[in-house]
Amino acid sequence: MNTINIDLHCDLLYYLLRSNSTIDDKELGCSLPYLQEGNVKLQVMAMYAGTGEGSTAYGLQQSQLFSELIKNENFFLFENENYKNPENENRVGVIASIENASAFCDENESLESGFKNLEAIIENTQKVLYIGITHHSENRFGGGNNATVGLKEDGKVLIDYIADRKIAIDLAHTSDQLAYDIFSYINQRNYSIPILASHSNYRTIYKNNRNLPDELAKEVINRNGLIGLNFIKDYVDLEDPERLYEHIQYGLDLGGEDNIAYGADYFYWKDHLDTSRHPFFFEEHSNASVYPSINKEIEQRFSAELVKKISHQNALNFIKNIYK
Repeated sequence: MNTINIDLHCDLLYYLLRSNSTIDDKELGCSLPYLQEGNVKLQVMAMYAGTGEGSTAYGLQQSQLFSELIKNENFFLFENENYKNPENENRVGVIASIENASAFCDENESLESGFKNLEAIIENTQKVLYIGITHHSENRFGGGNNATVGLKEDGKVLIDYIADRKIAIDLAHTSDQLAYDIFSYINQRNYSIPILASHSNYRTIYKNNRNLPDELAKEVINRNGLIGLNFIKDYVDLEDPERLYEHIQYGLDLGGEDNIAYGADYFYWKDHLDTSRHPFFFEEHSNASVYPSINKEIEQRFSAELVKKISHQNALNFIKNIYK
C-alpha cells in the first residue's frame, strides 16, 4: 500500500462559500481529485472567518458545509482507525478545525453568545480538532501574527472554556507574545491542553512572522505537539522550493523528529489582491497530489522511517492522545 498522508490544514470549506464552487474544482490545491491522488487519508478542514462584523456567520455556515461533506460518498468523519476500513479505501477522512476564534465570537457579542455559537459548530461537525485563537490581526482574544499584543482577558476565558474539551490550541497565527502567554497561562492553570502549529515553518530558515522562532518551536516539541510544514512560498522561500527540506532538517535539529507533520495550507489564491505573490505555491508543492513525490524525496534525503512519521504517524499519535 502507498504511504498514507495526513494534512493538518486547508481552506476548502471557505472556498465552498463561493457561489458555484464544488469539491471537485481543480482551482484549489485541496480539491477532492487532488486529495485522492495524493492518498490523503485525513484532511483537517479549517473553518475560517476574518475578524470583523458578521464574522460568526462564516463560521456557522462552514460548520454546516462540513456536516454535509461527511454525508458525501467521497468523504468520511475520521476517528479511531476507521481509515483502515475497506469501505473508506477510496475516500478522504476529515476533521474540522477553527481558524480564528472570530468564527464563533465576533468583537461585539457577549462571550456567552460566542460559546453558544461554538457549541453549535461542534454539534454540526461532531468534533473540532483545534482552535486558532487569532488570524493575521488582533482580535478580542489576543494578537495575530502581524500584531504584538499577547493574551487578553477574553482569551483566558476561552482557554478556560476549552481546557477539558479535548480541543487543541493552534499557534499558526499567533503573535509571538500570544504564544508565550498561552504557554504561561496553561502552566499557571495546570491545564493539559494539546498544542500545535498546524501550518507553520521555521523563522531561522526563512524569516516571516508566520514562521516559528526557535524558542516557540522547541516549546511545541517539548509538549509533544505538532508543527505542520506549510507549502506557501512566503513561508518556505520565495525563490527555491528545495528549501522545504531545509525546514525539515531544521525541525530535526531542534529535536522534532516525532513532531513534524504536513500542514500545506492549500487555499484559493487566484483572486488575491497582491498579485506580486502569485502563484502562492511552487509547482512542486501546488496541490495535494504531490505528497507521494515529496515523500519519495524525504526518503532519499533522510529515511523511510522519517517519511512514515511526517506523512502520517506523528499526526496520528497526536490525535490519538487527544481523544484517548
